[in-house]
Amino acid sequence: MARGVNVLALMKNGERYVFLYDDNSVETLLQTLGRYASDPELSFSWYDAAVLSQRVQGQPASQSSAVPEPHTGKHRFREKLEN
Repeated sequence: MARGVNVLALMKNGERYVFLYDDNSVETLLQTLGRYASDPELSFSWYDAAVLSQRVQGQPASQSSAVPEPHTGKHRFREKLEN
């Protein structure tokens, strides 16, 4: 029985991040994404890690919109207050 290799890639700011993993190493890949996101010398952000994590875990694209945009300092949602 052949084992498949999955490829996950991101190109950002002229940098290329390419991850090769199999179905048995998903947890290790998720840890690696977190390690890269916490490295200040890389342009790889926590947002990048969140989006790629969703892809690895097979969540539908419709759910990927639930990942928050990078913080801009502006409020995205307003709650209507009732009297």
